[in-house]
Order: sequence, then structure tokens, then C-alpha cells
Amino acid sequence: MDEKKLTPKSENYSDWYNQLVQRAELADYAPVRGCMVVRPYGWSLWENIQAALDSRFKATGHKNAAFPLFIPMSFLEKEKEHVEGFSPELAVVTIGGGSELEEPLIVRPTSETIIGYMYSKWIQSYRDLPVLINQWGNVVRWEMRTRLFLRTLEFYWQEGHTAHATAEEAEEETLRMLDIYTDFAVNEAAVPVIPGRKSESEKFAGAVRSYTIEGMMGDTKALQAGTSHNLGQNFAKAFEIQYLDQNNTLQHCWTTSWGLSTRFIGAIIMTHGDDQGLILPPRLAPTQVVIVPIFRKEEEQQAVMAAVDKVKAQLSEFRVEIDDRMEVTPGFKFNEWELKGVPLRLEIGPKDVAKNSVALARRDIPGRDGKSFVPQDGIAETVGNMLDTIQADMLAKATQFRDEHIFEPKDYDEFKEIVKNDGWCYVWWKPNAANEAQIKEDTKATLRCIPMDQPGGKGKCIFSGEEATEKAYFARAY
Repeated sequence: MDEKKLTPKSENYSDWYNQLVQRAELADYAPVRGCMVVRPYGWSLWENIQAALDSRFKATGHKNAAFPLFIPMSFLEKEKEHVEGFSPELAVVTIGGGSELEEPLIVRPTSETIIGYMYSKWIQSYRDLPVLINQWGNVVRWEMRTRLFLRTLEFYWQEGHTAHATAEEAEEETLRMLDIYTDFAVNEAAVPVIPGRKSESEKFAGAVRSYTIEGMMGDTKALQAGTSHNLGQNFAKAFEIQYLDQNNTLQHCWTTSWGLSTRFIGAIIMTHGDDQGLILPPRLAPTQVVIVPIFRKEEEQQAVMAAVDKVKAQLSEFRVEIDDRMEVTPGFKFNEWELKGVPLRLEIGPKDVAKNSVALARRDIPGRDGKSFVPQDGIAETVGNMLDTIQADMLAKATQFRDEHIFEPKDYDEFKEIVKNDGWCYVWWKPNAANEAQIKEDTKATLRCIPMDQPGGKGKCIFSGEEATEKAYFARAY
């Protein structure tokens, strides 16, 4: 393989993904197996994701805080289902400062327990509720099979934790955050996720109900891209999170938790990327516009660079870079910025200076079809409109791809054939953990979600043939 070219997606999707993450300088492998180093370009993308989510969280009344990395082992053991769910993934500290610890410490896999403990101290009365807190941080889960961004031992995320006076308020919060994740994914990342409820087998350890946004990647596998959990009173009872209600009666709170991680960067890569590299949605791209000056002679340089500076000055509201490197050719620059997925490239050469024009190249439409020439005057409006068009077209393309790979099989044999050929199945489903496990054994497909948008009516369960009132999505997943 030519070292400068990515392995084609159709040839080896996994190799394409791994090469792209490294060559686009999003992340690299750390010296500890399963860990990653997020490089500045990747971190800038994560910062834009953070900003888009954080503004939504704050608009709905949530406040940020920070909680410890280490959790006493006894805390996890207080919620039986929780500790059973996480036990295989725990990193345990037994020695500190050269001495064996009296009680082992867990490097947090998630923070329900430590936050539950703190809430039990802070919440006394109904006047203290609701508590709406979010944390940006890192967690550790001892994964055996890892892949950059998608599944690593340590990853970065946000985790929201809230406490409420009633079951209804907790459920309302859980669904509100699911809607926020959906809105972010669709409108910021152009990833057409499907929001829905997890099955009992797939729900979060310790939750009463888990909700998810599921995305279809470019190889048609599913990716769980964000989750929101109604924890009921499970953690409130384990940690004695109680309040005095208006009748002066002691009640347990109802709690929720919800999170979205750097895994979402993997979702963006795999939803939109092509054989030339990344294609980043304009609203999240670290660089929205790159300007490439083109000249051969020194006497052309001054006029071209003056035009470049003039154009850049008009684009102050956008994230713009000028690639004025002299040691590489324009073609090399084009390939590099395509690899990095910058939505819009502006080229300015002597002919453009003479015509007072700019060449625009769209990343989402490779080659001549994505190129146009526009006046330098009013360039800010032109670029703004073009970026909006790119954003909308990326969502439309991803949505079309998703819909073309979702099928409604008439029986279980057809179901197996569809899954074998990397499709999603949308089927009537009667909840049954044993049947769900059998489908996974037969096909490697899992129940991704029971979508919030249901058709109504009744149908025959795809596996048991029994009457069912809900439809579900099944697919192979990351």
C-alpha cells in the first residue's frame, strides 16, 4: 500500500479507521495498552463537542462540578447490581505511598456511588431539590479489546447526576437529556441517531430504565453514542439520599445519570469519513476554512498574500487557518487538509487576484463537482451559506445511508440473512431475555433500542411469533 494513502474502507474498514485516526492527528497509542493520547487536533474537536453540549446543559439548569477519581471499594458494593455489572472492568488500587491500603480504592469507572454519597450529605429538605450537576472528566474501565476513541481503558466524557423529589420528575429529566443528546448529534454532528430505550438485558447496571442514542456507522454497524439512565431509588436507598417532604416525612430521592464520551469522535469519523480521510461537520470542525495561497514567482507572492489577508479579515466569525508553508506544494496541502476533514478550502492565486475572486472547494464533495468560483466581496456571507449547506447535506447523506440499510424482515430466517449482510432489522419484539440472548448467539446482533417513535398497533414478535406491541432495532455493534 502507498504509505500516503489510506486503506480503502471497502477493503478493510478497521485498518481504514485506525490509520485515519493517527494520520489525521486525532489521537495516538499510549505506552499503556488500551490507552490513548488525544492530540491537539482531536482535543480541539472534543472541545467543540464539549461547548455544544455544555451550553445545552446550562440552558436546562445544570451546573458543573468535579468529584474524586478514587472511590472506596465499599461504595461500589453498596449497590449490588452496580458492582456486579462493573466488577470485570475495575482498576483497583491496593498500595498507596508504599503501604498497603486498609481499604482498596477503585479508579472510577463512573461516579454514581461517590456522587450518591455526597448527595446524602447535601440533601436534607425538599427545598434542596432538584440537584442538577454535571461533571467533565475521565474514567477508567479495564477493557480487553480496545480501539482508539471507540473503546479505551481511559476515556474522557461528561456524566450528569441529578436528584429529584418524585419518580415523574426523574423520568422527565432522563428523557430531557436523551432529547438533548439527540439534538446535539443531529444538529451539531450531522449524525442521524435513533433515540430509544434499552432492553432489560442491555440497560446500565443499577438503572431502572436506560435510554440511548444509536448511530449507524459507515460499515452499517451500530454505535451506542450516548446514554441516559433513570436510576429510580436504587442508589438513593444504597446511600441514604433522603429528604423531608412538605409533610415533614422522610423520603428517598429519585436519581438519574447520563453521559456522552470521546467515543462520539469515533461516531463522527465513521459516519462521515471517506477514502481520502475525515469529513467533519462545519459546526464542530476545529478548522472550518483553510485558505491556501498559490503562486510560483516571488513577484506574485505579495499580491496573493495581500488578497489572502483581506479575505481572512472578512472571515473573523469562522475558525480559519492560512496554510502559507513554502516547503510543500499546493497539491500536498490539498491532500493534507482533505485528510483532516476541513469543510471548506479557499484557494487564491494570481488569476483570482486579477478577477477579485476565490476558488471554493467543498470537502464533502470531492473533485471538480465540489469546486466553485465566487467574488471576494461578500465572502463572509458566501462562506457562511456554504458551511450551512455542507452541514445540511452531510446530515441528509448520512440519513439516506442509514435508511437504505434498515430492513423489516418477514421472518427469523430473513432476519438472520439481513444481519449476516450487515443490515439493521426493525422488527416487532416481545421482551424476553432468553430469546434476546439466543439471537445474539445466532447472529452476533444485539437489541440496540426500542425506539421512542413507535408505529402503534400490534404485530408478531420476530423470534417467538407471540403478539408484540413494540418494535425494536437489532444490529451488530461496536
